[in-house]
Amino acid sequence: MRTLLLIIVALSLSQGLSQNLLAADEPPQQTAVKRIALSFDDAPRGDGAIFSGEQRTTALIKALQSAETGPVVFFVKTDHLSMTKGVARIERYAEAGHLIANHTHSHAWLSRTDTDDYIADIDYAETLLAAFSNRRAWMRFPYLDEGTPLAKRDAVRFALNERGLANGYVTVDNYDWYLDQQWQAAVRAGRSVDTKALRDAYVDLLLGAVLFYDDIATNTFGRSPAHILLLHENDMAAMFIGDLVAALRARGWTIISPDEAYQDPLNAMIPQTLINRQGRVAALAVDAGLDPQTLTHLAIEEDQIDAMLSERGVFGQVD
Repeated sequence: MRTLLLIIVALSLSQGLSQNLLAADEPPQQTAVKRIALSFDDAPRGDGAIFSGEQRTTALIKALQSAETGPVVFFVKTDHLSMTKGVARIERYAEAGHLIANHTHSHAWLSRTDTDDYIADIDYAETLLAAFSNRRAWMRFPYLDEGTPLAKRDAVRFALNERGLANGYVTVDNYDWYLDQQWQAAVRAGRSVDTKALRDAYVDLLLGAVLFYDDIATNTFGRSPAHILLLHENDMAAMFIGDLVAALRARGWTIISPDEAYQDPLNAMIPQTLINRQGRVAALAVDAGLDPQTLTHLAIEEDQIDAMLSERGVFGQVD
């Protein structure tokens, strides 16, 4: 199915995209190296079925160090700071050289929240984050919901600019959170877990998402941009992030710092479409004429993820 979707994307781009988003007098930038930064949302998450919060932090720091990723960024949901020694855990990420940024306090949908309340929630998160080292002035929208209607979207954009906060956008969306959720549910239900099959499912899901959005970016911009991969601070990442990094490198990807990724020209390319919930590459491709209906694939379809898990026999019966 993914192959068919990519063919549809390519045909849509070749037939409908006569206008490239790059400046008309500037040739497409070519690079032999594909670059991607790692970002983790919702830190510090509470205890899971596999790791406690503190165990997860320890495992994730160790895995990132072993994989030699360099700095990654943790977007902090600040109402989590009061749980499972959350402040100390974020301090540990910072002390390990990783970056800390704003994911709001309450993790609300912008489209469903009063504009002033939403901005106040961002401000409150900033006050709680002020004490941490390795801070970056980035704010990531929960659910990648940048707001509808247009007036609400633009009001929050203005507020961020007024505060010197940049949009901590992503370029590669996926449902790693759903895969983790299904794993947690299976463990709590007493089902057996084929750890190798689970690891392979995680790596394949995320690698497929990277390739999917990079194909869209290459067709839209004429180049592979510096990508930012959306991940979550969950048990799945703590277990398998090293395997994902190894798979990316085997495909020719270089892991870069978020600082480098947010210096890409994409940072200055602000989408006009209100369809932003899959990240910046998807939104800019829709601006350029891509049919939003083609922006679907395994990594963002819960029923397809469930089918993959079943087909691969990841979870067994209750012991």
